[in-house]
Amino acid sequence: MTKYTYTEKKDTRSGFGAGLLEAGKRNPKVVALCADLVGSLKMQDFINAFPERFVQVGIAEANMMGIAAGLTIGGHVPFTGTFANFSTGRVYDQIRQSIAYSDKNVKICASHAGLTLGEDGATHQILEDIGMMKMLPGMTVINPCDYNQTKAATIAIAEHHGPVYLRFGRPVVPIFTPADQVFEIGKAWMVSEGTDVTIVATGHLVWEAIQAGEQLEAMGISAEIINIHTIKPFDEEAVLRSIAKTGCVVTAEEHNRLGGLGDSVAQALVKNKPAPQEYIAVNDSFGESGTPEQLMTKYGLDAKHIVAAAQKVIQRKG
Repeated sequence: MTKYTYTEKKDTRSGFGAGLLEAGKRNPKVVALCADLVGSLKMQDFINAFPERFVQVGIAEANMMGIAAGLTIGGHVPFTGTFANFSTGRVYDQIRQSIAYSDKNVKICASHAGLTLGEDGATHQILEDIGMMKMLPGMTVINPCDYNQTKAATIAIAEHHGPVYLRFGRPVVPIFTPADQVFEIGKAWMVSEGTDVTIVATGHLVWEAIQAGEQLEAMGISAEIINIHTIKPFDEEAVLRSIAKTGCVVTAEEHNRLGGLGDSVAQALVKNKPAPQEYIAVNDSFGESGTPEQLMTKYGLDAKHIVAAAQKVIQRKG
């Protein structure tokens, strides 16, 4: 198994802030809007560099989406920023009608996604956003795994034409991907090759999958680990090629088991060649208040549960 180490931990939202600044330097048409959460979205460096290219909308998320859609008509590339819950659930109608339907070049950037929002609890956590956004025709959905990948993804979507949902988080997590990486939208990243089980992970669960892979290796089980940072368009070919070799798959995501990455993998299998699959995801429930670590453990989103799912799915393949 390929070994990964880290020397620093950082939140993926800071990767977004760094990427937004760089995108702004590269393209004078990049503008930013925020719904009264500049600090949480790490947008201050962009504001300091380009104050004339920033709009503080206030706590008016639906209005922010409408303004962003309008800005694209003048050739601007707007990045909206607020919590994932407010970026999707609160404004779904505006995104559907004003952005997705008319293929507006808006980048919907969503922090504090999933359970790891933590102590703010279920009303602020969102576990259905990937499903909501990937169902919109033409919407690109991206969920990077660490600071470096989030920064690279933010830069990449500025050059991509079309609506994008970029999802990232609040807690500090290991930085284990290259600082100089080129982010390819829609291209899966092979984390580590293996032969016994495929683990397909996204976002914060990629590092947990790596830890699970090391534990499985100690048990004599070879895990192939794939980072699906782009949920849509989905790299079906890479996933199917891996499962054809291993014969089974575990999907891992910080999302409801309905509508997320696991469903995309299951659809690919059903259309091509079915294989045993186990889900690491929240089992159709809301979250609750707690530290990110407590919640990831309680809801089964950690390396320990990935190991157990891998052992189970290997037994299922006979």
